Amino acid sequence: TAWLNLASWVGYGIIYTVYLKRATPQNIVIGGLFGAAPPLFGWTAVTNSIDGGGLLLVLIIFAWTPPHFWALAIDRVEDYAKADVPMLPITHGIEYTKFHILLYTIIMIIVTILPYLIGMSNLLYLLSAIALGAGFLYWSLAMIYGSNERAPIETFRYSIIYLMALFVALLVDHYLMPISHLP
Repeated sequence: TAWLNLASWVGYGIIYTVYLKRATPQNIVIGGLFGAAPPLFGWTAVTNSIDGGGLLLVLIIFAWTPPHFWALAIDRVEDYAKADVPMLPITHGIEYTKFHILLYTIIMIIVTILPYLIGMSNLLYLLSAIALGAGFLYWSLAMIYGSNERAPIETFRYSIIYLMALFVALLVDHYLMPISHLP
């Protein structure tokens, strides 16, 4: 766990912050891997192993990170431009970024169903993941097709609630529902 934490700090603090943040519009995608690592630390601290369940928790946050931050980047596009940070809405445009938010949201929804499919969770989590994912999908589509100028910041705000609620659902599911859907 300590070595993983050190690797994440080096990755986020040096590789991402010093180099990648200002080098590529894919900074959020690449940096998202380092930011997604903390659940793996908890997993390895408890299980003393790196396995699929812990890596899946990382994958969930990794898939969540781009639509979360790009929604904020659209809302704060002028601030990122002034700071000379090459966020996707600056380098490729807002409409392009909205489309990629939608794509990553779909990927995220699929990834969040995997804990159920591999037997890591049960029906309570699955239903929560689908319902929360539908909410995220709504906001992603609202940015593209809606007329609400506040949709990007509302998407960003929803994304924070989404991730917290998703992990609460996983935790509650773990303690309230025995895993019984797989042989």
